Amino acid sequence: MSDSHDAHELSCAVHSAAEKYEITPNNNLAMVHIAQGGLPASSFNELLLITGFSKDELAAVLGISYKTVQRYEKENKRFNALNSEQLLKIISLYQKAGEIFEDLNAFNRWLRKPAYGLGNEVPVSLLTTSGGIDLIREELLRIEYGALA
Repeated sequence: MSDSHDAHELSCAVHSAAEKYEITPNNNLAMVHIAQGGLPASSFNELLLITGFSKDELAAVLGISYKTVQRYEKENKRFNALNSEQLLKIISLYQKAGEIFEDLNAFNRWLRKPAYGLGNEVPVSLLTTSGGIDLIREELLRIEYGALA
């Protein structure tokens, strides 16, 4: 994703996805129930727009191939509960990042650089698990409150 990607457009895409999948701050139980029903494969494309990841990068985050995603879309299949939860948590993560970073392009850059509060791990590498997404969210909260140590 280039830096020229309109920050307002990106913010609107996050808001739209959050609204569509009924993601509300701090309501993890609702998110679990939604994930259990499985997100439609089309949600993958919404995340591509939001994250700026390549198709293969986002598929790797989910632990599946892009070819599988294409097949799911063609067959109108839904993602399993684990992949759905990951996608929902990533949308929620972007919601939080939108509150903290001036624009989501800055957050996308931050995701690709070692983060001191995450043991110098590159945050994007932690998106492959629910726990990793939670660690990134915790780091965002530390950034928000100025507690970087």
